[in-house]
Amino acid sequence: MRAPLLLLSLLLVIQCIAHATEHNEAPVLDPESLNLDTGGLSRASFPKGFVFGTATSAYQVEGMAHKEGRGPSIWDEFIKIPGIVANNGTGEVAVDQYHRYKQDVDLMANLNFDAYRFSISWSRIFPDGTGKVNWKGVAYYNRLINYLIKRGITPYANLYHYDLPLALEKKYLGLLNDEVVKDFADYAEFCFKTFGDRVKNWMTFNEPRVVAALGYDNGFFAPARCSKAYGNCTAGNSSTEPYIAAHHLILSHGAAVQRYREKYQKVQKGRIGILLDFVWYEPLTRSKADNYAAQRARDFHVGWFIHPIVYGEYPRTIQEIVGDRLPKFTKEEVKMVKGSMDFVGINQYTAYYMYDPHQSKPKVSGYQQDWNAGFAYKKNGVPIGPRAYSSWLYQVPWGLYKALTYIKEHYGNPPVILSENGMDNPGNWTRAEVLHDTTRIKFYKSYMIQLKKAVDEGANVLGYFAWSLLDNFEWRLGYTSRFGIVYVDFKTLERYPKMSAYWFKKLLTKTKH
Repeated sequence: MRAPLLLLSLLLVIQCIAHATEHNEAPVLDPESLNLDTGGLSRASFPKGFVFGTATSAYQVEGMAHKEGRGPSIWDEFIKIPGIVANNGTGEVAVDQYHRYKQDVDLMANLNFDAYRFSISWSRIFPDGTGKVNWKGVAYYNRLINYLIKRGITPYANLYHYDLPLALEKKYLGLLNDEVVKDFADYAEFCFKTFGDRVKNWMTFNEPRVVAALGYDNGFFAPARCSKAYGNCTAGNSSTEPYIAAHHLILSHGAAVQRYREKYQKVQKGRIGILLDFVWYEPLTRSKADNYAAQRARDFHVGWFIHPIVYGEYPRTIQEIVGDRLPKFTKEEVKMVKGSMDFVGINQYTAYYMYDPHQSKPKVSGYQQDWNAGFAYKKNGVPIGPRAYSSWLYQVPWGLYKALTYIKEHYGNPPVILSENGMDNPGNWTRAEVLHDTTRIKFYKSYMIQLKKAVDEGANVLGYFAWSLLDNFEWRLGYTSRFGIVYVDFKTLERYPKMSAYWFKKLLTKTKH
């Protein structure tokens, strides 16, 4: 009987292999067998106490969007537009960190990370934006924070990542109304009071420029407002609303920081900052016109927010170009906003060439038109860098060095956290292809070499956060884009560390003295 049994066993093995191939499955990676070159980088390459972490945001990972008392955000409403998100993806379940947070924190700890940058969903705490507290939401963040600390991971809490409570949008048009300043400060204060005994690193807003520009200039993101000339928005004014929204974001930030400093910071001994995205803009040619175009782009991009916080006013270029459409800070507001950061987070991914389009004043004005700058992705036929899956993301490591050096030289070398950096792959690759993410390793290695260069030359960078811990809901791209160092099977929600995760584990191994 042995021969038939042997044949039967062989057939079963073949069937298993066929099943795995058919379902694009691959064995979990064996880290011992991986040849992971860190390019000479290690913890010792960076200053003592330099923090290494990963980052996510509430709507992209938590799930439970309409459960356990959470109120809807403007993104819950936005994704209802048919076809607005690839394959009609939603954040209803996302990757279910709400239930799987322990597994995710264990992953971070096992990969030797020091910190986790997560965001708090405003409408999970205050379903209506103000008033009644959802204590189930509070309990969730308490569980997450407590478990992070238990596993030796430092919590970095961001208060806003694109997800304004829908109730406030309906009540008074959200960021277009100055009522939002007090409501945000009240929400922030509740978080300081409730979580600040354990959270010592606070951030007010993630990428307020994206919120203002994509939400109110081209309508690409929620709440999808723009002038009719720029898209399919049902309402909006691209020439004024981006500047009004940005102004209220800056005032909301300043008001929250003021509350923290006056009532909590001294006792809780924490720090507070803001997270700004910064694409590096390189002049296409050495001409004066292209240099001016690149500088305008930098002013309208990162300067729009960091300039008022450091110097108490908008960049002069913005003041001159936007004129009467630009809101003004009162003397009291200048006092509140100027100096309102203990550190600045810089989200840095990519770089573009900029040129002067030599165009006359456009007939229709808008935030992007006000730049009067052209984008180029090649120079003399050579791409600025290889492209990731996202259309906007070119791999340009030297752009990171230039961006950090720019912040150092133009804004008094403030304490900086490199709060996001990473790249994506297509969502339809097989698990085997995604797990063997050698391109991502190359990306991280090349960018971190440039980070080290900037730090060695005196840039006051205190930490680095990889985007993202997990493959997750990538906004308009839904689940067609994978930024994670950990693969998530979107059907089963199982987690599988990629090669890049093990690369970080090796990089961050703590050496014994």
